[in-house]
Amino acid sequence: MNRYWFPDTSVLCNFAATARTDLLKAEFVGRGRWTAAVAYEAERSTAFLVDLQRVIDEMWLGEPVETTEVEAAMVERIRIAAFGGTPDRPFQHLGEAETCHVLRTRAEFSGSVWMTDDAAAYDYGRRTGLTTWSTRTLVEHMIANGDLTAQSGYDLLEQMVHADRYVHRMPGSRNELA
Repeated sequence: MNRYWFPDTSVLCNFAATARTDLLKAEFVGRGRWTAAVAYEAERSTAFLVDLQRVIDEMWLGEPVETTEVEAAMVERIRIAAFGGTPDRPFQHLGEAETCHVLRTRAEFSGSVWMTDDAAAYDYGRRTGLTTWSTRTLVEHMIANGDLTAQSGYDLLEQMVHADRYVHRMPGSRNELA
């Protein structure tokens, strides 16, 4: 079993856009974590997605994992080289880069799951050996556990898309989730 689950802001926002962060909380069952950059992004996004405030207030992702000043230089290299971040936009792809760095370098997070719906980040995670899930993968996990049916999982993913959210690898029908 993987130790921790680290959602990216994209995954948190997908569930918040449908007011279903309660599903995340129930599924994460004490294994959820996030980095400081993802927590910061979520805080900034509460202005648009009020359900994110529940994630922050209920603290079920724990205290944000901080990086050191030495690690910041490595995170910056990942942010620019792997994700195309630019110096004039210092927060662009910071959450993805910080999470990847923490998962790849800290023994206590070895074997953890990273969740993102950013297509380039998803591919990078897979290529670098991280266990990488998307919102779809998480919903498939919920279906396998009996927490959602294939139909309710598909409906949830469709609601995210209708809320102008991006779901990486969006299925064409509920049959692709069963």
